[in-house]
Amino acid sequence: MSSELPTETVATPLTLSLQPIGASVSLRDQAYAMLRQAIADADIYQNREEIRLDERVLSESLGVSRTPVREAMTLLEQEGFLRMVPRRGIYIVRKSKREIVEMIQMWAALESMAARLATLHATDEEIGRLRHMFDKFRDSTPAEHIAEYSDANIAFHQAIVELSKSQLILDTIKNIFIHVRAIRRMTISQRDRASRSIVDHLRIIEALEKRDTELAERLTRQHSLDLATFVEANCDFLD
Repeated sequence: MSSELPTETVATPLTLSLQPIGASVSLRDQAYAMLRQAIADADIYQNREEIRLDERVLSESLGVSRTPVREAMTLLEQEGFLRMVPRRGIYIVRKSKREIVEMIQMWAALESMAARLATLHATDEEIGRLRHMFDKFRDSTPAEHIAEYSDANIAFHQAIVELSKSQLILDTIKNIFIHVRAIRRMTISQRDRASRSIVDHLRIIEALEKRDTELAERLTRQHSLDLATFVEANCDFLD
């Protein structure tokens, strides 16, 4: 019998896109906000390897001492975005496929209620801005500009939540947004999902414009549930 032990995979530190922060009453709060946004912007589901952060590099990138960075990371750990492993390092938390599916299902419930509230509280001008998000794709397919369309897609879903005018929905949804956003970005280029996505979006906009509360809620919910079904069927790499 072989006595060799399994080789432990060493995670490669991730370089986040950060800028130095200025002097403030609370450097911790600034470091927290910038780290949280940088994690949201990173492709944390791009590969299977664990994503490790380097405290020294983060401190240098932000232009502050390690103390506010360490305090910010403690807050992010409490919110479930980071995982501290003694003697090994700091890792960005990635969810399993089951957890991602459940998050998208929760998103579907919250965003569909947001769409319902938007038909009641958003102005015509605010709803009209949703349509303009896709102006640049009228003469081309989303697949031809997939990176730009991915950004527009994410902005569209965030905008619907904001049009609800419900601070409680905004506060509740923000912690799952990072993971759902990353999955939307990663899957939008697969199986012609971009083309089907823009059709769904335009139907949702039409329902909002007509103030059709029931239809807007139903279409928005089904759009996200379709993503959950796609992830469950095709994203085995998340396991």
